[in-house]
Amino acid sequence: MFAPLRPLTETATYTRALHLCLPLTAVAISSFIDPRRPYVLALLAVPVGLLPATRLVEGIQARLLLAPREADRSVTTAPATTWPDRWRTVWWLELRLACALALLAVSVAAVLVCADLVRAAVGAAPTRDTLLELSPHPWWVLLAPIPVLILMAAVVALGELVTVAARWLLGPSHSERVRLLEARAEQLLEHNRIARELHDSIGHALTAMVLQAGAAETAADPAFTARALRAVSDTGRAALDDLDRVLRILRTAEEPPIESPTLAAAGALVDSARSAGAAVRAEVTGPVDAVPGPISREGYRILQESLTNVLRHCGPVPVWVAVRVDDARLELLVRNPLPDRPGAERPGSGLRGIRERAELLGGRAVFGPHEGTWRLRVEIPIR
Repeated sequence: MFAPLRPLTETATYTRALHLCLPLTAVAISSFIDPRRPYVLALLAVPVGLLPATRLVEGIQARLLLAPREADRSVTTAPATTWPDRWRTVWWLELRLACALALLAVSVAAVLVCADLVRAAVGAAPTRDTLLELSPHPWWVLLAPIPVLILMAAVVALGELVTVAARWLLGPSHSERVRLLEARAEQLLEHNRIARELHDSIGHALTAMVLQAGAAETAADPAFTARALRAVSDTGRAALDDLDRVLRILRTAEEPPIESPTLAAAGALVDSARSAGAAVRAEVTGPVDAVPGPISREGYRILQESLTNVLRHCGPVPVWVAVRVDDARLELLVRNPLPDRPGAERPGSGLRGIRERAELLGGRAVFGPHEGTWRLRVEIPIR
């Protein structure tokens, strides 16, 4: 299609024309009440624009009519909260009114000129509304479409102008943009936290279940097989509870999230590793229940990921776990024999996650070979 005519096929052109025509209703009412004071409507736009709800109404109209397909998110749909936003709404109303009057003037002139050309083509006499007094000639009818094209060009140009103005005057202010960026950053951080939660809880559960099922398959003792299968069932049920908790957080942001497990439930982690065949020796020193909630929850996840790494890379081997709490810090120690086939020197995602969790709370995580064993040591300050 010929490029200049392409806007005539777009829905936005006609919805913008409707948006431009809506203020003409107020113009008609004002002219009917007092045609000698046309400036009253412009003065009335000031107190109306200062109302907080006006920005909400104008933003909804701009989104629906100026950019109907893309639902332009650069236009806010919220009441004005600051005086600069209210005054920008006032300027928007004045500009919208000016564009509507300009479209009205172009429309009236186009209709009158088109009528003059048709009358001149058929040889009719001029009327009192005639703008162009032309001598009769049948060829004038060929120029009749030109005013219509000018009108359509005015509709397209004024529609583009009012759309740009809406994004500028009805768009978010600098403080609103900062708040939006902060909210987006918080959302990304929350998604990262949920990803770590899934990695730790589901990864630990699947690793334990695989080892428990393998032990049940190779065991010749029916009682041991029954215990292993029961452990698989309990571990899977706990993993489903964790998954349901995370999905509930994602689905309903208004509902307060269920608290993650804390170090008070570390015994369940140890029992799960033991049921997978690992000989775990655990030592707990200090008031674990007195550890602050965020630190205790992260400590639980660090311990969970540590045991998962042991089961995944070394299998059911002897593991020594120590949880030490005093007035100043929380210390976690996990030690196990080195694997028969050591992996790459570069730490995997599990160890990186442990380090990130510790550093996020102002602590540190140290891991690596130590005296013939693999040792993980995490220190997190409590105060």
